[in-house]
Amino acid sequence: MRVEVLKSKIHRVKVTESNLNYIGSITIDEDLLDAANMIEFEKVQVLNINNGARLETYIIKGERGSGVICLNGPAAHHVTPGDIVIVCSYASMEWGEAKLFRPTLIFPDSETNMLG
Repeated sequence: MRVEVLKSKIHRVKVTESNLNYIGSITIDEDLLDAANMIEFEKVQVLNINNGARLETYIIKGERGSGVICLNGPAAHHVTPGDIVIVCSYASMEWGEAKLFRPTLIFPDSETNMLG
């Protein structure tokens, strides 16, 4: 049996911008991606602490060290710059592997989106 488990989580980052006129996705600072063990084009779930919105999209790599968290395209309707979000990715694995697996969790400063 295979199960989906949390693979990576960026916990509580501030949305720095939203861009309705882009084709879709979430742009995330490359430093955060590396720390969270996430990659460009990976499917993610975005959870908005401010309004409860939950959406799925994919990652676009943002400029390293910029702190950028930008929701693009239709997802831009679900955030306002300044909102705090959690970004999660998941992996499918065999039951035995899943029981031993531990996700990568990062906790950036929610004011700067930088790691301490």
